[in-house]
Amino acid sequence: MDTDAAWNLRRVLLSVLFLVIVALPLYPELYGLDEVTPFTQLVAFRPQFLVLVLVLGLAMLLRWNWRIAAGLVILLALTGGALLAPRNLSGPTPPPAGSRALTVMVANVLGGGADAGEVAKLINAYRPDIVSLPEARVDVRQEIEDHLNGLNYYGYTQQANAEVESATSVLVAESLGNVQFDSEKLDTGKVSSEQPGTSKPGAGEPGAQTIGPVQQTTTQFGHIIITGGNLGKLRLIAYHGYPPLPGDVTIWKQDLQVVKDWCSAGSMTVVAGDFNATTDHADFRSALGKNCKSVGPSVGEGFQGTWPANRPALFRTQIDQVVISDDIVPGKFKTYDLEGSDHRAVITTIAVPKS
Repeated sequence: MDTDAAWNLRRVLLSVLFLVIVALPLYPELYGLDEVTPFTQLVAFRPQFLVLVLVLGLAMLLRWNWRIAAGLVILLALTGGALLAPRNLSGPTPPPAGSRALTVMVANVLGGGADAGEVAKLINAYRPDIVSLPEARVDVRQEIEDHLNGLNYYGYTQQANAEVESATSVLVAESLGNVQFDSEKLDTGKVSSEQPGTSKPGAGEPGAQTIGPVQQTTTQFGHIIITGGNLGKLRLIAYHGYPPLPGDVTIWKQDLQVVKDWCSAGSMTVVAGDFNATTDHADFRSALGKNCKSVGPSVGEGFQGTWPANRPALFRTQIDQVVISDDIVPGKFKTYDLEGSDHRAVITTIAVPKS
């Protein structure tokens, strides 16, 4: 083989190797590494990395002997962008005739760091039917309720363990009727519950509060399942998924497996909360399966990042989501600033078939 041919072959092989290395943090699932730190964490920002890879490829074109590698990298970035495009190009579906509209709000209050008055201001403005409040203990939820200007909501709090992050609260509009609150538990632990202003036991009843900790729920941070009342066959779930921390990815996967169980159960379901997972996580996509979808990407708002809120919009990712079963029609999806929290609030509208 002459020198020129050998050099050209070497350039092609090195270019392909470079492409494989660049693709690793973008698509770790192709290598079986999507559940390995740091790839689990990095893939949450896949759209941003694709932009960086495109810029890198364009810069490499300036060097003649790098142009094969540059072309491959640019092709990778453009292909990845095309796969992500539906998240920004889709639009809301008109609600079917005879359906009823529901408004769902998610606000991670950072253990009470968020301004309760600001949370209540959003509730007063948009009158959501359900408000999922990850990291809101009983006192935080009650402080929000105190700012609701006479709006009537049933409040309930589930705290899975002593950590503040494990507290999840929910507010349900009185218009949804005499709903029931519950949570799947492996061990009920010690629970003390009462209806505010009374001495009557009221766990699971409208207005009840659970004063934990309630140990060993099926999810690490606990969750609240709302059924009954005027919901018919619909169940609403307030959820806070465990984050994919280095060394704790297994726990993160276990929480997503619970979401997968909800989605595969065949029930009309809405799961609202901080999932600590994005559409770019293979485990999250697997959890949704064929029966569920996330509202944001379904209506062209998949790039509306919710965390970390203190970064410019370009550097956020969408981990606060509203997941719906396929018999529910997604509507609008918007995010809002939440003073004192590292998350932006989410407010969505959905159309639910009448039971």
